[in-house]
Amino acid sequence: MQRLGLSWRRGCSGRRGYLEKGDPIQASEKLYRAVGECIKALAEALRLPVLEEVEKRGKWETWLLGRAARQAAERLGEDRVRLAWKDAYDVHVWGFHEAKYDVDDVRASL
Repeated sequence: MQRLGLSWRRGCSGRRGYLEKGDPIQASEKLYRAVGECIKALAEALRLPVLEEVEKRGKWETWLLGRAARQAAERLGEDRVRLAWKDAYDVHVWGFHEAKYDVDDVRASL
């Protein structure tokens, strides 16, 4: 769980810095990375079934992060985990790759 806290703190500080600078593209990427690292840490801490597929493939893939978020949310009875991943992925696509989101759009996903 130490990894979870560290990932979140790093992501929060990076995101906010880029938002303050008016850079939604980099803020989007930092949000996505921080949430992804938190999902990985939860998967490991909870020993989720998705880890078998990660080990088989030798790496995390985006769809496995989504599966891990759903499994963690179910295990914890906390839908916010799934929703955090959903928002992070949305911001990653529309804020980073497509560069359509502005600072307010990214901030709304925090």
